[in-house]
Amino acid sequence: MADVDLGSPDRFGYSWAIFSEILPEHREQFLRWTAALPREAWRNARFLDAGCGIGRNSHWAMLEGAAGGVAMDIDERSLAAARKNLAPHRALEVRNQSIYDIPEQDAFDVVFSIGVIHHLAEPAAALARLTRAAKPGGHVLIWVYGRENMGWLTRYFDPIRKGLFSRMPLRFVYHLSLYATVALWLALRLGLSRLEYYKLLRRLTFRHLRAIVFDQMIPRIAHYWPKEFVEGLARDAGWEDIRLVHVNGMSWSASGRKRR
Repeated sequence: MADVDLGSPDRFGYSWAIFSEILPEHREQFLRWTAALPREAWRNARFLDAGCGIGRNSHWAMLEGAAGGVAMDIDERSLAAARKNLAPHRALEVRNQSIYDIPEQDAFDVVFSIGVIHHLAEPAAALARLTRAAKPGGHVLIWVYGRENMGWLTRYFDPIRKGLFSRMPLRFVYHLSLYATVALWLALRLGLSRLEYYKLLRRLTFRHLRAIVFDQMIPRIAHYWPKEFVEGLARDAGWEDIRLVHVNGMSWSASGRKRR
């Protein structure tokens, strides 16, 4: 499969090599991104983290009481950071694996993918593979970009990302992210706080804020989905007991159970 069809693992790997540390504030993000999943589902669960990046979500899942599992990605820079960050969790396997080629079937209590499938050319195929890996009755969770309250971004920023940033060498995009972060930092302090997301961003360090800005600038593919589309993806993947939570007024945490 062509690299562009896989999404942007090489571009995110570049970012994870720079922003490779797990921060305490990542825990709050994890709790928000996984809000659609009953928190007790982590207890003693064996999980699959598809598109693990630096491993931060696997780390917090283990601290929520998970028994272990697999954290997978396909860029070696991401995996190097994940192996380092997850080394204390001896029950976790860090694996080089494409989301489209997950070999397990009916294997995990919880399967989750945070911030990944909205960057893929074939999100439905990826979600079907994720669901296949869950045990019958097991939990599947995704966190994806929403379209609600994102008109300014889809109308103005996204065309620039598609036409310019996604095609530029990453070292240039990283340099430009400094100026974009300064603009956002100033806007936040001048009162940009209508949505809960902006209130969260205001509490972050400048470096953490730059990591988020850079993350928005670099992907080749970025889908922004309304609630109805996310629900349809879940139904088509064979989920039951579907639950959606609107995270920060800008994104969707969606969970369900694999049909028995």
